[in-house]
Amino acid sequence: MSELAQGAFEVTAWDETVIEDFGEGGKLTRAQVEQTYTGDLEGVATIEWLMAYRDDGSADFVGHQRVEGRLGGREGVFVLEVVGRFDGRVAEGDLTAVGGSGVGSIRDLKGAGRFSAELGPTGTYEFDYVFLEARE
Repeated sequence: MSELAQGAFEVTAWDETVIEDFGEGGKLTRAQVEQTYTGDLEGVATIEWLMAYRDDGSADFVGHQRVEGRLGGREGVFVLEVVGRFDGRVAEGDLTAVGGSGVGSIRDLKGAGRFSAELGPTGTYEFDYVFLEARE
């Protein structure tokens, strides 16, 4: 039976560089980001984003988050794959636990969820997860 984790996150560092400028506002960028999670998931994450901006300031982005923390009474490290979009005002997207990426007592994590963040450093998340039995 799966559990639902809910809470908030705060971006604590953001370093974005332009990979290619397409002119008229369009560009491809890479960002290295750090954030903290609170709520049912407690921990810190380091993130690598690739973002494709359009000339209206909206963007699509993909990336991976290395999360170190506590979830469901277990501690460890796992990776979330993120696919999102930014409409110029709100960033939102889907989170999926990368199978086999967990270490510690989180190594058998399976889950998916969503996040949303208005302009600024804070947002909210929901993550539906289950711990599978570790296979020997």
